[in-house]
Amino acid sequence: MATGKINVSVENIFPLIKKFLYSDHEIFLRELVSNATDATLKLKHLTAIGEAKVEYGNPIIEIKVDKKGKKLHIIDEGIGMTEEEVKKYINEVAFSGAEEFLNKYEDGGKDTGIIGHFGLGFYSSFMVANKVEILTKSYKDEPAVHWSCDGSPKFTIKKGKKENRGTEIILHIADDSTEFLEDHRITELLKKYNKFMPIPIKFGTKTETLPKPEDAKEDDPAPTKEVDNIINNPNPAWTKQPTDLKDEDYSAFYRELYPMQFEEPLFHIHLNVDYPFNLTGILYFPKLTQDLNIQKDRIQLYQNQVFVTDNVEGIVPEFLTMLRGVIDSPDIPLNVSRSYLQADGAVKKISSYITRKVADKLNSLFKNNREDFEKKWNDIKIVIEYGMLSEEKFFEKAEKFALYPTVDNHYFTFEELQGKIKDTQTDKDDKLVVLYASDKEAQHSYIEAAKAKGYEVLLMDSPIIAHLMQKLETSKEKLSFARVDADHIDNLIKKEDTQISKLSDEEKDKLKANLEEVIEDKSYTIQLEAMDSDAAPFIITEPEFMRRMKDMQKTGGGGMFGMGNMPDMYNLIVNTNHELVGEILNTKTAKKRERLINQSIDLARLSKGLLKGEELTNFIKRSYEMVK
Repeated sequence: MATGKINVSVENIFPLIKKFLYSDHEIFLRELVSNATDATLKLKHLTAIGEAKVEYGNPIIEIKVDKKGKKLHIIDEGIGMTEEEVKKYINEVAFSGAEEFLNKYEDGGKDTGIIGHFGLGFYSSFMVANKVEILTKSYKDEPAVHWSCDGSPKFTIKKGKKENRGTEIILHIADDSTEFLEDHRITELLKKYNKFMPIPIKFGTKTETLPKPEDAKEDDPAPTKEVDNIINNPNPAWTKQPTDLKDEDYSAFYRELYPMQFEEPLFHIHLNVDYPFNLTGILYFPKLTQDLNIQKDRIQLYQNQVFVTDNVEGIVPEFLTMLRGVIDSPDIPLNVSRSYLQADGAVKKISSYITRKVADKLNSLFKNNREDFEKKWNDIKIVIEYGMLSEEKFFEKAEKFALYPTVDNHYFTFEELQGKIKDTQTDKDDKLVVLYASDKEAQHSYIEAAKAKGYEVLLMDSPIIAHLMQKLETSKEKLSFARVDADHIDNLIKKEDTQISKLSDEEKDKLKANLEEVIEDKSYTIQLEAMDSDAAPFIITEPEFMRRMKDMQKTGGGGMFGMGNMPDMYNLIVNTNHELVGEILNTKTAKKRERLINQSIDLARLSKGLLKGEELTNFIKRSYEMVK
């Protein structure tokens, strides 16, 4: 037996491993299973090229818990190590950068996950164990090796008694980590990190029900047998070629990823590229709500089928973090613990590729089955609109398939919409005015007024639509969006001809004075307008600029400072050509005039959805009195 000292000049490296990575200490099992997988795949490669003269067979990785002995075993049937390899890879290479890490720590640096950064994957064992043993036998015809370390820089190494090829890691679990002796905890970690590892992972056994024999009686119990409990799927869908998969395979894999999701995804996108980087994966479009935040962190990032994180910010463009699925790439640079991403050129290229691939898929769906695409639009529009806002290249591609639905459920691309409305909705300044509503029910009277003029009204109701309209207006010439309740319809799309008022200037001044005498609410600005005599006598509108800036600030950015907190401001537009307005002007008694004004304004407020509480009660009471 030989003893030695690990090549590290600072002897408190083990306490630091435990201290600094305590918050992330569960990753030790991921690291050890990943090492076992690497060792097995290396043997597969060597046997395939004829360098290893052994039978590869059907190797598995086995995890065993010895609760009584307070030990956890990780066993593989891989390449194994000779004594020289143990000395090199365990005692020297792993600690080649340890002193550098300690220097950073002493300079006040914080933990950024030291584990893989300095080759410390195996040493993550000491986060949960006070002693670690390695029993290993190489595929070469050399003696087995038994290595042992108690968490200090000292180790022992001697000939081992292991007869079969491979490596067994034995962790003597520390008193503060006994949770890792519980079957349910190990199962949880294996399913979290190793669910799709390429080598079968066995953890205990399970009972499997067998078919009944043909001569069995109806009430005879079905026979059972104990089988290996393989907790992972070594061949997940994303590792296969799209041509080898059917729609039901993609659906089955979605349920495997998200067993608690009961709704089927709308469609999927299979990623598969090997140049200039290697990346595979499957992204799913689920049905989405209007909430931008609740959807995130559903895409899982893997590296060679090892789970890394579900925080894919930086790799996947932000607007696509609302999707679900898997991305797997060995070319995404991770720091030591495989848990944090480092921004670099490769990541940016991967992000651009994913953006392009998603845009191409959406365009293909639109072209190949537009009717189905229109049916799904409301469930996917939030992602597309968000992408158009945040990614210029996606904006350019989305022009081909982004839809603009009308209140009558007709869907247009922007180019189609432009062709449809340019003759009717171009104003006197040659500007195209796109009318829209955000709530069909609340803005019904305004929509009807626009439709009576032969105008198309879009239904644009997503939380970020104000930002998107702003972008469209700045990226296209002579275009403006106006909500149907932003002004009376003749002012929204001004033509050359203007209405002539039936009232003289003197009568207008008198009318305005009468209105101001009754209306005490300072949030209303009175505007006298000459309109068609059959248009509404009183209309309440919200100025487009002010309302839109407030909406934009509520969803982040784009608004003027403090505008989101400003009180709502309205225009009270009075149609000077309406018969009722003339009656109000000519009413002799102040009491009757006041009742007519209050009733007319309350009707306009009711149409706008602004009449509530005590004011609504008073309106109803007044209405009954007027019809007595």
